[in-house]
Amino acid sequence: MTRLDFHSVYQRYRAQLEQVEYILHDRAASQQTVLAEASQQLLDAGGKRLRPLFALICGTTQQLHEDSDDRVSKLAAALELTHMATLVHDDVIDQAALRRGRPTVRSEYGNLAAMYTGDFLFARAIQLLAEVDNPEVHREMSLGMVRLCQGEIEQIRDFYNWDQSIKTYLRRIERKTALLIALSCALGARMSAASEQDISALRLFGHYTGMAFQIVDDILDFVGSQEVVGKPVGGDLRQGNLTLPALVAAQTPNVGRRLRGLIHEGMNQDDVLEAVSLVLDTQGLHVARSLAQRYLDKALTVLTRVSDERVQKELSVLTQFVAERSF
Repeated sequence: MTRLDFHSVYQRYRAQLEQVEYILHDRAASQQTVLAEASQQLLDAGGKRLRPLFALICGTTQQLHEDSDDRVSKLAAALELTHMATLVHDDVIDQAALRRGRPTVRSEYGNLAAMYTGDFLFARAIQLLAEVDNPEVHREMSLGMVRLCQGEIEQIRDFYNWDQSIKTYLRRIERKTALLIALSCALGARMSAASEQDISALRLFGHYTGMAFQIVDDILDFVGSQEVVGKPVGGDLRQGNLTLPALVAAQTPNVGRRLRGLIHEGMNQDDVLEAVSLVLDTQGLHVARSLAQRYLDKALTVLTRVSDERVQKELSVLTQFVAERSF
């Protein structure tokens, strides 16, 4: 496969992704009108469905029977429901008005309804996982959900905190993003009865890829266009979410003090734009891009430990997508 083959990989799993989509719509349904409408709004907003795709690819590490294939689809849908739940909660925490270019659940229905929608989606994910007969999958997913919630609390704690270290930032994005991608890879492989060596390698691959994915996402908050990214540029700064480019910029002489002074609750749009400009004038984005590439290089290195060459090739295409994505 060439580096331009993301579409080919996606097409290979199109039928299974359509099955995942059907499961998502089925399980997001509710007799409670607000829950049903809010969940439907999230589904209608779409998304890359990368976590299900990772799970489906890694779920073919060994030959599957038809019933196993169905269980992988359910696992993939449960992972996406969990991801959707965290997005709803994040939008409440960040007071975000837009996601993927559309109004967020909180902006349409209010914070309380949004929080309960997130809880509902978590519950639906657990309900779906109960249909997957694999205690190890249940154990890893339950631990993952605990860590996801811990990560959300840590994110709140570190809003507007310029004293946080780069290590703190990396731990936060590990729980926010890398954790669920690592689980997608590892549990997909586990559902296919892959070897423990393959499962371990794929989990680590998912971790490194997830770390890079979030760093790239944080870079796009400074350089992406709202029409493509689906949310205003500088949104993280406005919300007090200090990401790697900003943390590096804050250590830059003649810039750091002004930047720190601009970022505060209730800052206006002019302050946001000036803060973004200051970050762009430093090495913040360069440092972030370099670190993202280092994580992707590690991901590709650990991928060589996976026994299935086709899985290796397909996952390497996804790492290229992570490196080059603009949304």
